[in-house]
Amino acid sequence: MNVGGKLFALGTLTFIFLGVVYWFMSGDVIGTTLLALTGGLAFLIAFYILFTDKRLGTMPEDIETALISDIDPDYGFFSPYSWWPFVIGAAVFTFVLGFVFATWMMVLGVFAILLAVNGLIFEYYRGEFAK
Repeated sequence: MNVGGKLFALGTLTFIFLGVVYWFMSGDVIGTTLLALTGGLAFLIAFYILFTDKRLGTMPEDIETALISDIDPDYGFFSPYSWWPFVIGAAVFTFVLGFVFATWMMVLGVFAILLAVNGLIFEYYRGEFAK
């Protein structure tokens, strides 16, 4: 994690420097503000990563001679052949399109989201993967 923190710290310096250069070359307030805020967000991430790295100590990804098998292999259970995340994404897309086009589309999207989340939650209680 140390390398990631240093990369974000470098990104902070880069965006702040670019913001200053951009300000002097163009005088544009909006672009300068966006570059400064991007540098601020990179600083927040760098601070968190470097602060957490101090508490955790040396991680396997910080050692150049470490192997992939040195990292804890248990990341949880992920459903290998599930289509429900795609369905949830399509339902959310329908809901968001409702903001643009029509209220009935938002209602359809909410019902589709509820159906898709229900399908994802109960995927292993019925059908082919029931235990």
